[in-house]
Amino acid sequence: MREVFTKRRLDFRNQCVKYLRYVLNDHFVLFLMVFLGFTAVQYSQLLRNFPKNHLPIWLALVLLSLGLVFMGRIATYLEKPDSLFLLAKEEEVHIYVGKQRRNSFILWGFLQTLALLILAPLFLALGVPIWGFTLYCLFLFALKALVFQWKSKKFYLQEGLDWKSLIAYEERRKQRILQFFALFTNVKGISSSVKRRAYLDFLTNRLSKNQEKVWDNLFLRSYLRNGDFFALSLRLLILSLLIIIFLPQSMIATIFVGLFQYLLLFQLLALYDAYDYQYLIKLFPLEESAKVKGAKRVITSIGAVVLLVELLAALLFFKEKIMVLFILLVYLILYAVYLPYKLKGLVDERA
Repeated sequence: MREVFTKRRLDFRNQCVKYLRYVLNDHFVLFLMVFLGFTAVQYSQLLRNFPKNHLPIWLALVLLSLGLVFMGRIATYLEKPDSLFLLAKEEEVHIYVGKQRRNSFILWGFLQTLALLILAPLFLALGVPIWGFTLYCLFLFALKALVFQWKSKKFYLQEGLDWKSLIAYEERRKQRILQFFALFTNVKGISSSVKRRAYLDFLTNRLSKNQEKVWDNLFLRSYLRNGDFFALSLRLLILSLLIIIFLPQSMIATIFVGLFQYLLLFQLLALYDAYDYQYLIKLFPLEESAKVKGAKRVITSIGAVVLLVELLAALLFFKEKIMVLFILLVYLILYAVYLPYKLKGLVDERA
C-alpha cells in the first residue's frame, strides 16, 4: 500500500511540475522579478519611514498571522475506489492518514515560520524583543498543530474512517491546485459543478431567444451557472479593485490590472468548449461561425462589465489619471485583437 500512495504522490507532483513550466514562463518570471524588487523597495522604505501610528501595522500583522495559521491542507492522495478496495486495510490507512497529517503540518508550519521571519523587522520596529518574537512564532506553530488536528477530525467516525469525507477533501485539495495552473494553461482533470443562481436570471431573460442568439444564451448560462467561471471573475475583479485602491503607484497597479484582465480572458476562452460534451448541438442548423460570434459577444460583454468597474475605481483612486487610458488600451488589445485570434485558433484545431 505504501508503494501505491508513493506512486500517486509522485504522479501528482510530476503533473504539477509539468504545468509549472507554463506558469513560470519568461514573461511571468520577469514580471515576478520586477514585482519582488518593487516589494523589497517598498518594505525597505516602510522600515526607514516607520509610521508613528502603529495600530494599522498591528492589525495587518494579526490578520496576516491568522491567515498563515489557517493556511494549508492535509494531502492524503486517496481516491474514490479506495473506499472499496482498501476497506480491508482500514487500520493501515488510518495510520497513513495520521502520518500525512503530521507531514503536512510540518511542511506548512515551516512555511509559516519562514513567512514570519520575513516579517521579523516589522515586529522589531514595533518594539517587540527578539525573545518575544520567538515565543510568538512558537505559539503560532503550536496553534497550527491544533488547526491541523481540527481539520483532520472530519476524517474519522466512531466506528472508523469517514471514507466519503476523506476522498471528497482530497478531491477538493487537488482541484484547487489544478485550478491555479488553469489560470495559465489548459489543465486536464478539472471538474466543475453547476449551480443555478436565480438572482441572476434577469441577465439571461434580457437576451432575445431568436436563432441568432442561441449560442449567446448558452454561453451566458454556462458562465453564470458554472462553478468556476463566475466565481473566478469575481475573485479577479476583487483583486484588481484591491490593487487599484491600496497600491499607491498607479503604473504598477495598471500592470497588475492588465495581468488580471489577461487571466480573466484566458479563462473565459474555455466557454467555447463548455458544450462539447453535448452531442445534440451537432443537430443545430447553425454554422460554426455563429458559435464563434456568440462566444465573442458574451466574453467581450463580461470583460466590458469588469472593465467598467475597474475604470470607475481607477478614476477615484489613481493619482495619475492617464493610467486609466492604459487600462482601456489593454482591454481593447485583448478583446479586439487577441480574442478573435484565439477563437480562430480554437476553430482551426477542430477543423
